[in-house]
Amino acid sequence: MTVRAPHALAAALCGGIAAANAARLAQTAVAALAVGITAAAAGAAGERRVALLAVAAALTGWWWGSVRLNALDRSVLTGRVGTAERALVEVTAPPRATRFSLRVPARVLHFGRDRVQESVLLRLPGGRAPPQGARLSLLGTVELPRPKGEGFDERAVLRRRGVHVVLHADRWRVVGRREGLGAVADRLRARVSRPLARVTGDRGALLVGVVLGEDQGLPDALRDRFRASGLYHLLAVSGQNVALVAGGALFLVWLVGLPRVVGQLVALLAIGAYALAVGPQPSVVRAAVVGALGSLAWLAARQRDRWQFLLLAAAALLAWNPYSLLDPGFQLSFAAVAAIFTLVPPLVRELEGYPLPRKIAAGVALSTACGVVTAPILWLQFQAVPIVAVPANLLAEPAMPPLLALALLAAIVDPVAPGPATLLAQGAGLCASYIALCARTLGGLPFAQVTSGRAALALAASAVATAAYAWPRWRAHSRRCT
Repeated sequence: MTVRAPHALAAALCGGIAAANAARLAQTAVAALAVGITAAAAGAAGERRVALLAVAAALTGWWWGSVRLNALDRSVLTGRVGTAERALVEVTAPPRATRFSLRVPARVLHFGRDRVQESVLLRLPGGRAPPQGARLSLLGTVELPRPKGEGFDERAVLRRRGVHVVLHADRWRVVGRREGLGAVADRLRARVSRPLARVTGDRGALLVGVVLGEDQGLPDALRDRFRASGLYHLLAVSGQNVALVAGGALFLVWLVGLPRVVGQLVALLAIGAYALAVGPQPSVVRAAVVGALGSLAWLAARQRDRWQFLLLAAAALLAWNPYSLLDPGFQLSFAAVAAIFTLVPPLVRELEGYPLPRKIAAGVALSTACGVVTAPILWLQFQAVPIVAVPANLLAEPAMPPLLALALLAAIVDPVAPGPATLLAQGAGLCASYIALCARTLGGLPFAQVTSGRAALALAASAVATAAYAWPRWRAHSRRCT
């Protein structure tokens, strides 16, 4: 039981934080009860101690999740709806252009004479967009987000991000830059995106999407093809990106002849810098936490446990924002990783008897496992399930490592050699063109995705029937192999 105790405690903590979305227990008495149970566990032994500590972890998570949700739901500006004042705001993420306006994630620092620290959605006229990290002076009118309509509830989506109002302005001017860790993130992002910006057209926009998780520059038609083909996950920074960053750092340190302990420290710094440049997306935070814990475990000479790392990554994300549980990115990211841990190894073993190269068999197993597990989430969130995801990923995935390697190397080289950096970025752009071709070709097929309820039901029934047929044969094969 001692081996599984860390998993039980981490899972209990995650479950407690998640439970705050259903019911809130922010009373101090709950935290005190958790402390009391922890003290009682000190006098217990074996399974009873683990059970008591798990209860204490769940209560602690429930209390903390409730406190965080209350903080996220708190808003000063909702009481100022309909009023207009001179405001000072900070741009916290890249703007997104719509047909008629710019939607800019921002934080209000001053509203009129009041000092405010509140996240808002800034709505500006179309055209020139303010850069990330800029401080803007503007005359803003406070409005409520749009309520649910046409299948999209802007008010609910923004609320889960701690945003409760929209600040509308017709004119703005830059009066400075933000400071602190945010300024570091802005500089890192600019460093990575500068050479990529020299690649024009859809290739450049796709490069920024793959490397930084920013799909704002992609045409709507291409974005739809990525969704239909099952390749949209490539536009969300994930473990593959972080693994390449960490691996590249380890390789460079090895190349100059330094010990591996230095390599792990450099890998930690590289992972942190990349996560700052990308921003707090669930997939990159999950991958960054897992990668950082892996390096720390090596430095501490402790056994590494991927499930424990995954649970700790989930706990970190939920502790910061318990609403993350309801975010499609969070759900898809963790479901896909769990599928990789549990379903991919047996699928690879099953495919060993077929005349497939090992890499192709691994790719089929990976795409199939992730596709099956994430299909229900995709249907519930978007009412669409891609059915060409396996061939699309098999075709597109080989281009991802060189794309990421060339793009990140271009960012490193650019400050000292802009010319070679541009050539590296252009090479990454060629890889991006190939991935876009895969998305356009397979995503454009008439049967690329299921969007009707009857077709989804038929697909689910076929999957259940296939699983029922294959399960006893797989169990028998597994017993023979063992």
